[in-house]
Amino acid sequence: MKRDVLLFDLDGTLTDPKPGIVGCIRFALDQLIVACPADDALVQYIGPPLRATFGTLLGTADAQRIEEAMAFFRQRFSVTGLFENQIYDGVPAMLERTGRAAAARYVATSKPAVYAERIVKHFGFAEHFRKVYGAELDGRYDDKAELLAHLLATEGLPPDSAVMIGDRANDVRAAKANGLRAIGVLWGYGSERELVEAGADVLCRAPNELADLVNLR
Repeated sequence: MKRDVLLFDLDGTLTDPKPGIVGCIRFALDQLIVACPADDALVQYIGPPLRATFGTLLGTADAQRIEEAMAFFRQRFSVTGLFENQIYDGVPAMLERTGRAAAARYVATSKPAVYAERIVKHFGFAEHFRKVYGAELDGRYDDKAELLAHLLATEGLPPDSAVMIGDRANDVRAAKANGLRAIGVLWGYGSERELVEAGADVLCRAPNELADLVNLR
């Protein structure tokens, strides 16, 4: 049977970044003296590109204002928020199991690659991935569809050889824009409805279900 290339989202799929991301958004808004929503309201912004998040939270399309918020976010994130994060239960075992069935595995995240690489290394699962693909600090590849197109072109992968695995609608939509199959995971921050409406081919409720699915292919 054909072995798939697996593309894993990071936030909400491999690790739970809530304390770090929420704390850094709050820090940025505090520095700008802007009222910040409650933490429970901020979790909806885990996953999508951060510039769009700040545009929404600041109620502006002013690029300079958004970049100012980004700078404050990164001021805290690069030192503290980066590691206010934890691996989801079951993910280490899932990575071990999928490694035996996948042709190759990559991380594909909207988070800047420079941070994603540090997180993957810090939590000890760099060995499971051939490479980490993420956005650039200047905003290139913030759009996940563009990021996946870049990954496929760089690695020389035909679309029918790869599967995107993620917890949010933007993961699924990016996969479909590039002709990829998409697996939605329900232990992160996206709802079942969100993933189904985006066009996920299948949903998995726990990491062991994902491993079972990959190993059955």
